[in-house]
Amino acid sequence: MKKTLSALVYLPALLLPAIASCSDKPARWYSQEQVKQGAVVFSHNCAACHGDQAQGITANWRQKMPDGSYPPPPLNGSAHAWHHPLAALKRTIHFGGIPLGGKMPPFRDKLSEAEIEAVIAYFQNMWNDEIYAAWLQRGGLK
Repeated sequence: MKKTLSALVYLPALLLPAIASCSDKPARWYSQEQVKQGAVVFSHNCAACHGDQAQGITANWRQKMPDGSYPPPPLNGSAHAWHHPLAALKRTIHFGGIPLGGKMPPFRDKLSEAEIEAVIAYFQNMWNDEIYAAWLQRGGLK
């Protein structure tokens, strides 16, 4: 037993940052209750265009469609949603994607503020820790 403890005490300094980083998960702004609620709201309002797992349904979501609009992007962390702060994500859901060149209708009269936040919590919960940390570093909570 003493050998095991002494081995832990004398770990080389180079290993300590690697061990510490294993547990350094960024704290999420939302609760698991919001994620559960968001799954339901997303399923009823967003999945038809963004995919049932927020994976997107259009392979070339960066290319304009024949009518000049952009298709709905994936929201699961594989597209650009993580580039936008929380306020911008809320604003896009609230006012829709038409001002941004898409076709997403506004949800301001359909979803409450709590439901909009739950939807964002749902798809952000799919983001891995690296994507979420990058979002935070970009000022995601502003």
